[in-house]
Amino acid sequence: MTETYNDLIHKRFGQGLVHDHGAPATGIHKQQLSHRSRRRFTSDAVPDETLELLLACALSAPAKSDLQQVAIINLADPDKREAVTDLIPSMPWIKQAPVFLLFCGDARRIERICEHRGTTFAHEPIDAFLNAAADAAIVMQNFIVAAEGAGLGCCPISAVREVTEDIADIVKLPPRVFPFAGLCVGHPADDPWISQRLPLSLTVHTDTYNDDHLVEEIDNYDARRGQANPISKQRDTEKFGTKETYGWSDDKARQTSHTDRLSFSRYIKANGFNSLG
Repeated sequence: MTETYNDLIHKRFGQGLVHDHGAPATGIHKQQLSHRSRRRFTSDAVPDETLELLLACALSAPAKSDLQQVAIINLADPDKREAVTDLIPSMPWIKQAPVFLLFCGDARRIERICEHRGTTFAHEPIDAFLNAAADAAIVMQNFIVAAEGAGLGCCPISAVREVTEDIADIVKLPPRVFPFAGLCVGHPADDPWISQRLPLSLTVHTDTYNDDHLVEEIDNYDARRGQANPISKQRDTEKFGTKETYGWSDDKARQTSHTDRLSFSRYIKANGFNSLG
């Protein structure tokens, strides 16, 4: 039976929307509503010509003020890939994926261009950092959309920012170039569930920001998500105890109760974005 947009929206959000979307789901909208991170891949290689096409598609993304502050590093060397996997052993799919890309914010290139043209780069450091990070994020998402359109699967790896200095050393990042996220790419060998998202009523606002109903919306979301995407293991039980009902909000509240990714903060502050702290 042909899936409709209503079917896919219900799988993603656990509820319908205000308007009816009963048309058969097709094309890019079907692809986006069906998105899943893939962590298992077949042994089939991604042809070089396919990768080149996907990179061209990715880099066709919008860029802040046309500054194009992105660098993408393809870790094709097995030894380098092994080194990254050793740093993040909980994610063996980094080594198993046929392709592993490192998406970086690149504020170095424009500084060299300014020097070449006899000017001085003078953008405020926090804004300069955010611009490069946003460019990297948009390009990576563009790559994911292009890759899924080609029948491939992807898994972003933000954990590269937990070992920033080590990653920077492996790929020889110069000052003012920083890792944003890695990306595993390959032919999918699994069919994971659709991860439910927060309701649009909580994340989409009209004219003014309004979270007056956050608690109620989160409780309802926890209940819906628990049915579709149950959490198998509770975090930090020695600190917070065990709950009979443990939902997404419990898990994320415990996850974010830890100081995280200090190496990334140190790296950023030491590499020219020094008004960050």
